[in-house]
Amino acid sequence: MKKYLLLPLLAASLALAACGKSQPDSKKLVVAATAVPHAEILAVVKPILQKEGLDLDVRVFNDYVQPNDQLVQKQVDVNYFQTEPYLDAYNRDRKTDLVKVIGVHIEPFGAYSRRFKSLDEVPAGADVVIPNDPSNNSRALILLHKAGLITLKDPTNALATQRDIIANPKQLKFRELDSAMLPRVLDQVDLALINTNYALDAGLNPTQDALAIESKDSPYVNFLVARPDNKDDARVQQLAKALTSPEVKAFIAEKYKGAVLPAF
Repeated sequence: MKKYLLLPLLAASLALAACGKSQPDSKKLVVAATAVPHAEILAVVKPILQKEGLDLDVRVFNDYVQPNDQLVQKQVDVNYFQTEPYLDAYNRDRKTDLVKVIGVHIEPFGAYSRRFKSLDEVPAGADVVIPNDPSNNSRALILLHKAGLITLKDPTNALATQRDIIANPKQLKFRELDSAMLPRVLDQVDLALINTNYALDAGLNPTQDALAIESKDSPYVNFLVARPDNKDDARVQQLAKALTSPEVKAFIAEKYKGAVLPAF
């Protein structure tokens, strides 16, 4: 008799164990981010969320590819590092469908030089390095167009390339590098077009050191990004709310002093 009673009890125990393993940790959210300013901003919201019962696990990356790859592979729940044009290009190239959750901040893109103090000093044939990914590549070219160093066929084209340059009076010589590499080669080139997160990480102050910088109405907002299957998850929405809180707005203003701007 005891033998027959034990069998259903054992089956029930195994079923409960299986259910426990398959359920996600509802009190934890894994976020992929680049170091500056994204991980720094996440550090501000971490204790806020902790008080609400949500543990934020921030994983820092130094490139723009892995945070999206890991999100697609479900190694992380969300990421926070990219603009809409970059996300669109990634989805198009990889045939993925990652989605925006909420816009958090803007990082005005800048042109930097160790050799010259103004763009007027940049000589003919200058060596200029720009990002090699499509969205930031065009962003650099648009900034140079607005600064008067080159002329683009259509300066509103968010996917402009070097092929769209119709005038280059100084015969600038362009090289394309991974965005993370740009601050490292600044001493070796005449001009480098650098994303603000990497500029800040390298100790540059965009509002003081950049020879040219995007205006405050830049459309390149940095978004919290998720997958279609989890964008409405309560934990994701909890993070979105915290990232657009008065505490974050005050931190951005105090910490970055115009180099990073809130988008809310």
